[in-house]
Amino acid sequence: MQIIQGTTAFEIEGKSAVAIGKFDGIHEGHRLLLSHILKERENGRRSVVFTFDPPASVFFGKSGEGQLTTRREKRQIFAELGIDVLVEFPLTAETAAISPEKFIEEILCGQLHAAYVAAGTDLSFGYRGQGNQELLQKMADTFGYEVDIVDKIRKDGREISSSYVREEIEQGHMEMAAELLGSAYEVSGVVEEGKRLGRRLGMPTLNLYPEKDKLLPPRGVYYSMVFWDGREYPGITNIGHKPTVNNTSLISVETYLYDFKEDMYGKEIRTALLHFKRPEQRFGSVEELKVQMEKDIAAGRIYHKLPVQYI
Repeated sequence: MQIIQGTTAFEIEGKSAVAIGKFDGIHEGHRLLLSHILKERENGRRSVVFTFDPPASVFFGKSGEGQLTTRREKRQIFAELGIDVLVEFPLTAETAAISPEKFIEEILCGQLHAAYVAAGTDLSFGYRGQGNQELLQKMADTFGYEVDIVDKIRKDGREISSSYVREEIEQGHMEMAAELLGSAYEVSGVVEEGKRLGRRLGMPTLNLYPEKDKLLPPRGVYYSMVFWDGREYPGITNIGHKPTVNNTSLISVETYLYDFKEDMYGKEIRTALLHFKRPEQRFGSVEELKVQMEKDIAAGRIYHKLPVQYI
């Protein structure tokens, strides 16, 4: 996948099929939209995702919410879906002031060479978000592109949206979040060295510190699956401050993998959070913590349908 970032001076080769949006979470609704532009490759059109960097909500300071998918995670998902080109268009005071008509003429048609545009019913673009699906359709004949307006997908009578996904994650409803996203909610990062307490207790863990703008579910223990090097490993994950052994506000994502012996320091992993087991708690001693960890790990073996180990 070609990534165009940090510049407004670019031009796509050949005709393209374009999807415009923020794509936070890349949920089932987003995936339906993207499937439309991917299908256009049958007509010789390159699939192009156009998004702003930073997102408009961040640039205009309208939202302190964490992101469902970080920039790195979005890139990985788009690449896995088979998108040809990802445009991370710089959002500045100057580019935010571009009129919707100028956006269509100069960027969508002049630089992206759009022959096909897939858009959601809530599409907005250009100065103050004044551009919408009606304007896109109105100007289609003038500039020679096709428009396909894709209706929202509904779940339990509600439109699937990034806000819907965010609500479920903030409540620790990981199964529902997975249904809305089309896959389990993930936290990715590089494995870093911790205090090695888990190793001393006979339960070594992989520690990573998520990007500061990543949305995390409630602090606590989760059944999980770790993806690395094309393989997947069942585990159990703690998200939080580890209050029994730490005096810090830094949140870590710490995962124990069943029957796993490899050295993972410096490796980049993806941790999928499958089920919320219990909230984080402070124990009176490390010994009490160890007893609870052993119980959690044993329960995780049952969840993952792994052979029970007898000590």
